[in-house]
Amino acid sequence: MKNVLKSVFESFLRSRRMLHHFERWQTMLGSKPVGVASAAMPPDIAKALAAASHADASELLATLGSSPQGLGEDEAQALRKRLGSNEVRHEQPLPWWTHLWQCYRNPFNLLLTVLALVSYVTEDMKAALVIGSMVGLSTVLRFLQESRSNKAAERLKAMVSNTATVLRPAAGAASVPRVEVPMRDLVPGDVIALSAGDMIPADCRLLGAKDLFISQSALTGEAMPVEKFPVDRGSREAGVLERENLLFMGTSVISGTATALIVHTGNRTFFGALAQRVAAADQGTSAFQAGINRVSWVLIRFMLVMAPLVLVINGVTKGDWWEAALFALSIAVGLTPEMLPMIVTATLAKGAVVMSRQKVIVKRLEAIHNFGAMDVLCTDKTGTLTQDRIVLERHTNAWGEASNHVLQMAYLNSFHQTGLKNLLDKAVLNHAEMQPETRLQTAWRKIDEVPFDFSRRRMSVVVENGGSEHLLICKGALEEILSVCTAVERGAEVLALDGDLLASIHRVASELNAQGLRVVAVASRALRANARKPAYGVADESGLTLLGYVAFLDPPKESTAPALRALAEHGVAVKVLTGDNELVARKVCGDVGIEAGHVVLGREIEALDDAGLRTLVEQHQVFAKLTPAHKERIVHALHANGHVVGFMGDGINDAPALRAADIGISVDGAVDVAKESADIILLEKSLMVLEQGVIEGRRTFANMLKYIKLTASSNFGNVFSVLVASAFLPFLPMLPLHLLVQNLLYDVSQIAIPFDNVDAEFLRKPQSWNPADLGRFMVFFGPLSSVFDILTYAVMWFAFSANTVAHQTMFQSGWFVEGLLSQTLIVHLIRTRKIPFLQSRAAWPLLAMGGVIAAVGIWLPMGRFAHYLRLQALPLAYFPWLAAMLAGYATLTQTVKGWYARRYGWQ
Repeated sequence: MKNVLKSVFESFLRSRRMLHHFERWQTMLGSKPVGVASAAMPPDIAKALAAASHADASELLATLGSSPQGLGEDEAQALRKRLGSNEVRHEQPLPWWTHLWQCYRNPFNLLLTVLALVSYVTEDMKAALVIGSMVGLSTVLRFLQESRSNKAAERLKAMVSNTATVLRPAAGAASVPRVEVPMRDLVPGDVIALSAGDMIPADCRLLGAKDLFISQSALTGEAMPVEKFPVDRGSREAGVLERENLLFMGTSVISGTATALIVHTGNRTFFGALAQRVAAADQGTSAFQAGINRVSWVLIRFMLVMAPLVLVINGVTKGDWWEAALFALSIAVGLTPEMLPMIVTATLAKGAVVMSRQKVIVKRLEAIHNFGAMDVLCTDKTGTLTQDRIVLERHTNAWGEASNHVLQMAYLNSFHQTGLKNLLDKAVLNHAEMQPETRLQTAWRKIDEVPFDFSRRRMSVVVENGGSEHLLICKGALEEILSVCTAVERGAEVLALDGDLLASIHRVASELNAQGLRVVAVASRALRANARKPAYGVADESGLTLLGYVAFLDPPKESTAPALRALAEHGVAVKVLTGDNELVARKVCGDVGIEAGHVVLGREIEALDDAGLRTLVEQHQVFAKLTPAHKERIVHALHANGHVVGFMGDGINDAPALRAADIGISVDGAVDVAKESADIILLEKSLMVLEQGVIEGRRTFANMLKYIKLTASSNFGNVFSVLVASAFLPFLPMLPLHLLVQNLLYDVSQIAIPFDNVDAEFLRKPQSWNPADLGRFMVFFGPLSSVFDILTYAVMWFAFSANTVAHQTMFQSGWFVEGLLSQTLIVHLIRTRKIPFLQSRAAWPLLAMGGVIAAVGIWLPMGRFAHYLRLQALPLAYFPWLAAMLAGYATLTQTVKGWYARRYGWQ
């Protein structure tokens, strides 16, 4: 048996999640293949992307064996065979047998399996059947619930687009045909055409672009679209994601058109490297697993000490070592809370059902507990705190004063421009259309426009309203607008633009930027109508008058501020981790009630070692300009400081932190890799459900802890009573069969614990496992039942003369009933800090189950099946004694409970 036990536990220790190994194909840019995903984005990928950004377009095409017309079908097919498809390897679902094993493996299940095998070998079939059923039921319940949740999560995944427009030159064709190709069939060297609404299918280098704006929020967390150009005009030292001529898989085109050369596909993309890193990461042991394992080992060690003591004392005093061995085995079973796996699973499953009604999918059951234990929630900004949409927040003149005239002019510009309107234009239109006085399009007729281009960074429309003048309205970047302005308007007055005014304008714009707003300037110029003028052009954008600014923001959700206040009231600190800039982060945090203080930037984190970061994360609440690696390091630092950390995010850049956290929270609209990394998926982007999750998690934990405390202290008291009785009685105080039946009945009465009420005081702060507290609780409350067990011995021995081997059945029956009823009573005494039945009442299922089991316990020795259980009917005179002892037990326990709570607290 020793070898069997050793083998089982060695298997448990070896069964860790295997790292996902993968092969990387060699790029056309000269980098060499690497074997296993590293802790960060592989340096060769970053270097290759930087090289692609710096290289001349013709040289890059030649390096990749391509041309401005793209690859032919034969060339693309040959490359596809060699390099594989353009698909990112997501985390694969576990085989059902592996999932079943993970649901089974924990110290209690392994110990109970060993006890069941021992019972089977010793031909104690009843005990083997009872124990085996409990293990099987808890494992199957967990397996079915998690399988159902994972299938629901899989159904949430949907591809936004599955084809791309590719240039495919064909022999003899007058022009290069554009064909729709499945994204998985793309290869490096393909030239693709992009337009508004397209997903970027791979990492690309721009060859040509017109008014191209890309949403990179899934990668960087920045809500504002980023303009891209064929030539990178930024610093060569800038990060890869900041390159103006690179496009990345997983981002999308907001507006404009472009042609791009595919440089990397599949797992070699930035997205692919990140996804593989997440899939290969070993999550380690969660707060829930670590806690329940510690508690399990406390109880197991206690059992391993007490069972041999019972064996030796009974073997020496009674002389029947075989009977003593069976009795010691029964004690071992009785000491082990065999219902714990099932109670835990049932409680977690109930929590998952409650959360599902609130449109929350729980992928891993233990995440329900981690919700309750969470004391720090790290959250991304875009799409979680904010609405992930651009709105017009301010419209002011050049002095920062609100101006409807500026809004009217911006509205005319956005309304009359042709082509696809970008997010900023849509924000202007949406805002202005809510105010009737700004809807002037019916009074104005468009004459012409000067389209946007990346060198001017502005665009103009020319309109007239039936008069003799045309009005040119120009909108664009502040510096570009100022370069063509000569005056500034303030009310009815027009002032010449001088140095002092210019300084004032920059100061006002800086103040708006400091509030996290993106500023766009608006200017105009009145032109004399000229019927002979063929068209307006860039030359007409001169001598303009600056009217003011329109400023944009990604606004916070209405539910954010109350949700954060609710979390704070429940002891959960919130830290904001965003890839956006510090000004936007500070503005949003101020709007939702988070005291930003000093905003820590990503470059500050890079300068710190792990010890320094552990100190830093405790002192600050807001972190900006973060990379995925920064977010992951912050989560690890908080975890190392002893916190149970939750992380909420929905972008590619959030995936490593989601995996590193004790509880990863994502949303239905998140990218696939984020949903795969999460433990919980919200079907609605509302933070209010987080408060409900915290409360449900704490309620779940409270009910699990009740069972552990009740069972551990009660069983400890029983064993202590057995040791006393074994030392003085000439017979066993209770037969092994009695112990097993009593234990089974008690455990059945606890099935309703998952449905029990929880005192509001317990829900106000995070809860966690505390093995030391459990051991102290057992020592204080276990012997209380032994006091009344020993009184029962005295009553049976002296009052009813059950003091010989011939009368041992009477003695055993009396203790059987008293022991079962005291165990049933202690449930209501210990489940709350308050006075039971008066200040705090158990849920009706627990009350009903307790009453039924108490009735069954009294009936068994009194009914016709008593002889099968080797019990006998008790005299009626016994029951007044029983009532008195139960009343004394309740009084003493309530008194000690009050003292204990004042001294050690009440978890």
